[in-house]
Amino acid sequence: MSNPSIKSTFYALALAGILAASSAWAANATATAAGDARNPAQQSLPVTWKNVRTQSVAAGDVTFSYRELGQQNGGTPVILLAHLAAVLDNWDPRVVDGLAAKHHVIAFDNRGVGSSTGKPADTIEQMADDAIRFIRAKGFKQVDLFGFSMGGMISQEIVLKEPQLVRRMILAGTGPAGGDGISAVAGVANQDLIRAKLTGQDPKQYLFFTRSPNGIEAGKAFLGRLQERTDDRDAEIAIWTYVSQLQALSAWGQKRPADLSVIKQPVLVVNGDDDRMVPARNSLDLAKRLPNAQLVIYPDAGHGGIFQYHKDFVPKALAFLSD
Repeated sequence: MSNPSIKSTFYALALAGILAASSAWAANATATAAGDARNPAQQSLPVTWKNVRTQSVAAGDVTFSYRELGQQNGGTPVILLAHLAAVLDNWDPRVVDGLAAKHHVIAFDNRGVGSSTGKPADTIEQMADDAIRFIRAKGFKQVDLFGFSMGGMISQEIVLKEPQLVRRMILAGTGPAGGDGISAVAGVANQDLIRAKLTGQDPKQYLFFTRSPNGIEAGKAFLGRLQERTDDRDAEIAIWTYVSQLQALSAWGQKRPADLSVIKQPVLVVNGDDDRMVPARNSLDLAKRLPNAQLVIYPDAGHGGIFQYHKDFVPKALAFLSD
């Protein structure tokens, strides 16, 4: 299998069973934790990422699912764009709630992802077009973008396509088109997903965190936080959506580099120093090529550095967005 697209598809199909097993593990954990999740007493709880209702908005032939917090804060809305294979429930509650304490925050499922309808896009450019459709369907004239991993790649395409739509950007655990190692994401995921299956762990423990004592503990804490929401959880990623996303990442990694000097917006670039999925040298490259960038690299941290260091990242993100 010398064709990269065929390889990506093969990896995705081979890993589908592992992902399904991981989803089943999460579902069992959720069911166990749920208890009396529909207790009327919970209706009086403050609205947080744990209990905010899932909504939908139609845009042409797609109905996008989304969750929205912090509307009372006003200001420029912050749009969250997620990582490979992610749905709404993959966002860290501490990060979302931390941002929503001061800002209007919206996370959504792109076309064909989670509970959103439509055929999934198989290029980053198409994902950016759909994100722009969602933003406009919500009636926003200008937004801040917070893109993690694949979401950071989508964010770059959005600002290149529609620069007037974007005020500021946070790019975490991501890299530029043609970035070093990005086209190999499928292989890295393959290795760690199989390792997780053999050890009975969630794949994100390996994919997002280092194997140091601190990294392992941070991974366990993060996975626990992802299970805090016990009601109205999102649909899991579909097999063919995952295939499409792997194809998009492979193409992005082989794409001719863009001229990032035209992006004049302030950008906060963040990563862990030991990111195996999108190596941190890509973040260094972004920070050098973006004319108005700040760079934060967390020590002893992997792809999920913003989740491991959420107590430090959230204040930095709030300060950046408020400038």
